[in-house]
Amino acid sequence: MRTGILTVWLLLPVGFGAYHLGPGQEGLRLDDAGDHLARAEEHAARGERLLATDPAGARADFTLAKEELEQALALLPEGRGALESRVRLEIAKCQMNASELPKANASLAALVEELADAPEVEAELLAEARAAYASSQYYMTWLVRLEGAGREEWEPRIETARQTYKLLAEEAEARGDAETAAAHREDLEASIRLARLELSELQGLPLPSQ
Repeated sequence: MRTGILTVWLLLPVGFGAYHLGPGQEGLRLDDAGDHLARAEEHAARGERLLATDPAGARADFTLAKEELEQALALLPEGRGALESRVRLEIAKCQMNASELPKANASLAALVEELADAPEVEAELLAEARAAYASSQYYMTWLVRLEGAGREEWEPRIETARQTYKLLAEEAEARGDAETAAAHREDLEASIRLARLELSELQGLPLPSQ
């Protein structure tokens, strides 16, 4: 989370010179967007520190981070597609940690579809979005199963997560990133275990952290 927001914040100055030499208002909007991203970074970092000891406080900070990101997104000028996508991705991540999992899941599904269909997209950005979406599908599977949903509702979700983690692991292996590949393989195994668990077994487990 923290690294993602910081990455977006660091990308903004790339266009500052051109915007300040051109339309001044757009330069000011980028400055303001950078301020919101910096505050989002602070809230998200504090939220991560609180996750283990103060879940309610963590949710509050992630909510504040999400609101700052939304304000930054509204300020981005047209033609900043990659930046816009990155901010949307970070908003969804914050939603997952702010007890807004269904919203995050829907947002990530749309974002992944858009990026996959785009003629030009950063491979790293698409991989990050896919990983976040797979994670949201995993947690949604857990949630809807506890709510009593039938297999026909939850199985497609966990199957999507499984296939995505498999794809991400294979892509990481192909580029020689053994650490990332191993992490995605672990996620893949967790997805398989979740699909195989009986409901009675699932109900006896503590809720996973988002």
